[in-house]
Order: sequence, then structure tokens, then C-alpha cells
Amino acid sequence: MDISLATELEMSNLLFAALAAFIFGLTKSGLKGLGVLGILIMAFIFGSKSSTGIVLPILMMGDIFAVLYYRRNIVWEYFFKLLPWIIAGVLMGVWLGKDMPEEVFKKGMAIIILISVLVVFFQERMDSKYVPDKIWFAGSMGILAGIATMLGNLAGAFTNIYMLSMRVDKRDFIGTLSFLYFLVNIFKFPFHVWSWETINGQTLAFDLMLAPALLLGLLVGVKLVARINNLLFRKIILILTAMGALIILIR
Repeated sequence: MDISLATELEMSNLLFAALAAFIFGLTKSGLKGLGVLGILIMAFIFGSKSSTGIVLPILMMGDIFAVLYYRRNIVWEYFFKLLPWIIAGVLMGVWLGKDMPEEVFKKGMAIIILISVLVVFFQERMDSKYVPDKIWFAGSMGILAGIATMLGNLAGAFTNIYMLSMRVDKRDFIGTLSFLYFLVNIFKFPFHVWSWETINGQTLAFDLMLAPALLLGLLVGVKLVARINNLLFRKIILILTAMGALIILIR
């Protein structure tokens, strides 16, 4: 990947990249549905596929904070139900995306988001007493999340819906997904370096420049999450996921 980053970016694009990092900080602190907006900004600046390699290390820095902060709120039952399926989905995504042309890649991202919207609507119409705690539900959400996280760091819609369906407390929701994606993103990293070649020394140096904006987003996000009750948190996650999906589709 040949990207001239901070020194050659227009100031407006640099500021937008910092805004995206701030949004990723909000996402990693618990406001999960916002991440797709940051993905969209980075895709506009760097292109759909190239941006995935720039975004991943930023997310990994956020993962470290989130895991340390919410380390006592991991629900291992749901963690282990999702992890193997997500790993399988990542491997599928590596194969699908390796030689995929940019235009096809963009369409693939749009299709993933379309599925996300349908899943959100399904969840909204679901009987509030019905919890689909079945292997097919965890498996389908996990595989789709794995493919989505490899192709565009867009897994949030699927894992959000799964965890919301399990009716978990907001801190357990955040803690479980934080540790889950901490490990999944580590697993993805070598594929971006050696298979897709979307991560190199230049992109990593640029990511470090964005670290202050990420940290600010993390701190602001923690304050916001602390002020939101469980019912409102659930509604916000669903609304943000749907809005983000629609924005990606019409971009």
C-alpha cells in the first residue's frame, strides 16, 4: 500500500482522521454503534480497503484501554459462544478480500451493512421475552461478524445484536465485547501486514499521531456511558447501529 500520510494529507483530511479516531475512542468506551461513522470517514480519506489497515491499530489501542477498564465485566459464556465463529468468519474474510478490487470491496461493505440493518429491524420486532440462545444464532452472528470485521472493521452490528438479545447489563455488554475484539483484532493484524499488505511502518506512525484524539474519545465516552441507564443504553445502541448502516449504504 502506497499512502503518503501526515506530511501530504490536506489539513482538512487530517482533522477528519482525528475526528474518526475520537469516534473510535467513544466506541471503545462503550458507545458501540458509533464506530461505523469513523469507518466511513477513514474510507473517504484513504479508500475502502486501505483504510482497514489504518483503522485496525487505532482500534487495538482502544481495545487495551477498554479491556483494562471493563476487565471485571466479561461474561465468559457469551465470549466463548462467539469467539470460534468470529475466528472462522475472519478467515473467510481474509480469503474473500485478498485480491478483491476496490469497487467490489466497496459493494461488499455495503452488502454487509444492508444485512446489519435487516438484523437490527429483526431485533426491534422480536418479542421482548424471546431470547434466541441457540447455536445457530450465535454461529450466524459470529461468522457474519468475522467476515465483516475483516472486510471493513464493521462487526459491531452483529455482535451488538447478539449481546442485546441476551439482555446483558450494559457493563457486561461492553466488557465482553471489548475482550472479544481485543483478541480478534490481534488475530487479524498479521493478515493485514503480510496478506493484504495494508499495514506498514508508515501507517503505524500515522496511527500514533492520532492516539491523543483516540484517548480523548475514550475519556469522554466513559463519562457518557456512566450517565446512561440500561434501557436507554439499549435503545441508543440499536439506533446508532441502524443510522451508521444507512449512512454507509448511501455514501
